[in-house]
Amino acid sequence: MWEFFPPVLLFEGTPFAITRINLAQILATVVLVVLFLIGTRRLKMVPGRFQSIIEMGFGFVRNNIAHDLLGRKDGDRFLPILMTMFFMILFMNITGIIPGINIAGTSVIAVPLLLALVSYVTFIYAGVKKSPKGFVKASLFPSGIPIALQWFVAILEFISTFIIRPVTLTLRLLMNMMVGHLMLVLLFSATQFFIFGLGGFWSALGVATGAFGLAFTLFEILVAVLQAYIFAVLTAVYIQLAVAEEH
Repeated sequence: MWEFFPPVLLFEGTPFAITRINLAQILATVVLVVLFLIGTRRLKMVPGRFQSIIEMGFGFVRNNIAHDLLGRKDGDRFLPILMTMFFMILFMNITGIIPGINIAGTSVIAVPLLLALVSYVTFIYAGVKKSPKGFVKASLFPSGIPIALQWFVAILEFISTFIIRPVTLTLRLLMNMMVGHLMLVLLFSATQFFIFGLGGFWSALGVATGAFGLAFTLFEILVAVLQAYIFAVLTAVYIQLAVAEEH
């Protein structure tokens, strides 16, 4: 657990103190920006291999998240924020399996919480923009509820919609990346212990734990992509609920 609270490497004692996790976040951000700048700097009608990869990434978010859930008009309207969320989370998740870094930029609460707050504010903005006077009322008082139960339902809807959503968004991403890191540490630490600590017959068990560690590393790549996709999809779903006609 101490790896989630690493020592300060640069600017200790200042508001700009940087730890190993901050370096992972900075590296992920720089790589992401550079890749997209290079991939979109000289766009061609017949794209090359690198431009095609970038366009495939853009197309995946646009078609499978934004347009699929929000439609073309609202999808294009909120595409920049969904695109940013997806690729930011993806690249910061991937740092968890890069040798020498081995810690996800999303494995501390600051990043998931910030993204959840952005998602939450976007949801509120979309709803208020769509229906300035009726958004809150429609969110708290669904139609068809008996009068005797309206305030009880309103309290439940307030907790569910305005409190639980950002909390669950934060914890879902944070816990998945923390657990993934702990599993990798456990497996590879066991490998080192069995092979170099005990040796002999125990080395065979160390080989097994090492194999499991490599397999779990591949699984973590899938988790990194899946968590980025889920976060962006849930944000799009919340926006869709906010701009639905009943609001």
